[in-house]
Amino acid sequence: MKINNLQVYGLNNAIRCSKFPMAIDTNQINESVTQTVINLGNSDIGHGHDQFITGIITQFDLTFSIKAWVEAERYHFFDFISSQSTMHRIAKFDIKSQCNEYVTENTINEANRLKNIYLNTQDKEDYLTLLYNVPTGFQLTAGMTTNYRQLKTIYTQRKQHRLPEWRHFCEWIETLPHFKELCLGGEQC
Repeated sequence: MKINNLQVYGLNNAIRCSKFPMAIDTNQINESVTQTVINLGNSDIGHGHDQFITGIITQFDLTFSIKAWVEAERYHFFDFISSQSTMHRIAKFDIKSQCNEYVTENTINEANRLKNIYLNTQDKEDYLTLLYNVPTGFQLTAGMTTNYRQLKTIYTQRKQHRLPEWRHFCEWIETLPHFKELCLGGEQC
């Protein structure tokens, strides 16, 4: 798992907007993190009181294995901006360098063997054989957009996950600006 090119948008504005429900004069609200803001951000998932953290947008490039991507796509945690494509580039990838440490040498060798067959024949059936035999430990990078509310859900659901990629992703979430304070109650994880 690897993350690059992080950008966080709207943090101060979301904190400011969290104060709207109790404001009489919206010109008087500010971007300071108060105990009320912390309480709202730390409310239980699904209660709606943490809605303001939806306005804290994050964008980043995420490299995950195919196995982790299948799980990520099952939920609406992320919006995909764009991603690497096995469909377009499988015969161009260096199979070994794209695989994580859990893919065996035998599997890598077999994928390379199938790749070489396709490169020699350019046959559509050989292409499909290669494509369908890419290991689930094959890693691809995608540009993602999400927000703190979705990341809070991911964190809650995935911090003890069996796949190390999810646990590492949750550790990374903890490093986001004000995330622990606004979403984890300052929890030491």
